[in-house]
Parts: sequence; structure tokens; C-alpha cells
Amino acid sequence: MSLNVEGQVYYSIIEACAMAGTNRGTFLRWVREGKFADVQHRDRNGWRLFTADEIARLKARVNHVQRVEKVK
Repeated sequence: MSLNVEGQVYYSIIEACAMAGTNRGTFLRWVREGKFADVQHRDRNGWRLFTADEIARLKARVNHVQRVEKVK
């Protein structure tokens, strides 16, 4: 369930990951490994809050394709 604070809509980690096409565990691993910058907002309990821009950034990471060169 999204949260609206002063005109800004925030989403929970579960909502954000579902919208981006990944899961919570993968997101947290990416943050831990430094592959993805953590979100900027948290609620009073310390839970991550995602903006639409952060969800778009996460979705771009999920859909990232890396080219691998063949070894000859």
C-alpha cells in the first residue's frame, strides 16, 4: 500500500520490487554488494521507502543487459 506524504508517493520494498520485476532478496543483495545505491528515504521504523524515480532506476537495473566477449 503506497504512502502519500506532502504530495510525494512512497512505496514499500515489496511493492517497489514487484513493480520493477525483482524480489526483496535480490535488491538487498545488490545494495550490499554495491551494485545498486540504497534508497534515500525511510519511515520512522527504518523501513525503506521508494519513490517512482527510484523504482524506475531499479527497473533499469533489473533489465540491464551486459555484453560478454567470447574468449577465442
